[in-house]
Amino acid sequence: MTDTRRGSGIFRTKSVEQAIRDTEEPEFQLKKALGPVQLTVMGIGVLIGTGVFVLAGEAAALYSGPAVSLSFLISGVVCALAALCYAEFASTVPVAGSAYTFSYASMGEFIAWMIGWDLILEFTLGAATVAKGWSGYFDSVLGGLGITVPEAISGGPGSGGVIDLPAVFVALLMMVVLIIGIRLSAWVNATITSLKLLIVGAIIVIGAFYVTGSNWTPFIPPSQPADYSTDAGVPLLLQIFGIDTGFGLTGVFTGAALVFFAYLGFDIVATLSEEVKNPQRTMPIGILASLAIATVLYIVVSLIYTGILPYDQLGVEAPAAAAMAATGVPAAEFVISLGILIGLTVVIMTLMLGQTRVAFAMSRDHLLPPALAKVHPTFRTPYRLTIITGVVAAILGGFLELTELGQLVNIGTLAAFVLVSIGVIVLRRTRPDLPRAFKTPFVPVLPIVSALACLAVALFLPAGTWIRFIGWMVLGAVVYYFYGRRRSRLVTGESAGGVVGGSGQTVTRHRDDDTDG
Repeated sequence: MTDTRRGSGIFRTKSVEQAIRDTEEPEFQLKKALGPVQLTVMGIGVLIGTGVFVLAGEAAALYSGPAVSLSFLISGVVCALAALCYAEFASTVPVAGSAYTFSYASMGEFIAWMIGWDLILEFTLGAATVAKGWSGYFDSVLGGLGITVPEAISGGPGSGGVIDLPAVFVALLMMVVLIIGIRLSAWVNATITSLKLLIVGAIIVIGAFYVTGSNWTPFIPPSQPADYSTDAGVPLLLQIFGIDTGFGLTGVFTGAALVFFAYLGFDIVATLSEEVKNPQRTMPIGILASLAIATVLYIVVSLIYTGILPYDQLGVEAPAAAAMAATGVPAAEFVISLGILIGLTVVIMTLMLGQTRVAFAMSRDHLLPPALAKVHPTFRTPYRLTIITGVVAAILGGFLELTELGQLVNIGTLAAFVLVSIGVIVLRRTRPDLPRAFKTPFVPVLPIVSALACLAVALFLPAGTWIRFIGWMVLGAVVYYFYGRRRSRLVTGESAGGVVGGSGQTVTRHRDDDTDG
């Protein structure tokens, strides 16, 4: 039997061949239903959301000014470098789990576990945060129709209410959609994304007639003393060097770190490898195409915002609606708010989708309880993990204020990008024999530049974010030490759905619903 691992101890790696064989276990087999167009739309669906509708205004008002378009460009370039690395991995190792799976095949089990633990935080917290934002726009849309939602059920305890019921509702609704199946999820995503792109197109077409060139001057506002509310909000790099200025070039890079949340999405595309037809061809197309389209739209829309309104007037919860209201076009503000509501719905769904696929891969490897990876017999989706993800996201969105934790999503994403970039170099050296449908160009230079660029952006995140992130990762190391280290399939020799017999042949053991492996 072919050896399924290399190395030893916590840095043992799982062979690519074994990772692919695991996807063929009937108990854990996902339905292949996505083509290149559907995958690209899935990526655009999660990319076009919070960034273009919310964060662009905040970054312009607080850090970048009209140069927020440069902030988007910087983040887009950093993501493009990482995307080239993701594309090679996704086409070479077409297995659910994204950065977790890629790290397992290249750098070892412990690092894979840590990045999987990181992604769990990133996707679940991201879904809850967006659900919270969805709730605010839901109230706004109903208000436009003359309907007032009682404060007790429209805001969590931190907002003077009891529960944020709309946030709970949308999280649970998306949970049901994901359980029913990837094909329905893709259909919902395509429908909502189409409507969302129409809204973005309307912002561009309408807004272009109301742009005032003087609002773009100066394009990069001069440096000035920063007005950070707390030390925890000061970017780590600025704290290290004792810089207390905002705007200018430092403001452009600080803005890039903030709007990086807008690019949370293309890595989710990589988690869908097992549900894609012809992944060797489809994965690179879906990853690179969705990222390119989103980056262009971000830059254009941010220029429209800052062209319509002075940048210091965009620091509101709904900068798109504010910009449209300034045009005087009848009902523009209501229509844009409705578009944002629609758009955020699919972002929540896709973030939850990414979380379930990462946890699915970790459970199948027995680093999490394998019973969690049970696939629904009819829908062929990991329904247990989907239920857990939906319920947790609903609780977080319904009862907690997540503003201060939102930056954790960014640093978690950047950490994953760094490891994937390094992993490309490692796997090229350890497994040069692997067939690669797509190859990252200029290896090892491009992956090194990608890792350094991601680290540089992360240094512009607040110091408090780094502290919370390190705390979460330490907790993950403890969980691995006491659970996954001894239960890993690379240690026990078990297959995904059975055990290895004495002759080295896999003995299939079909488990019932209550077996935990």
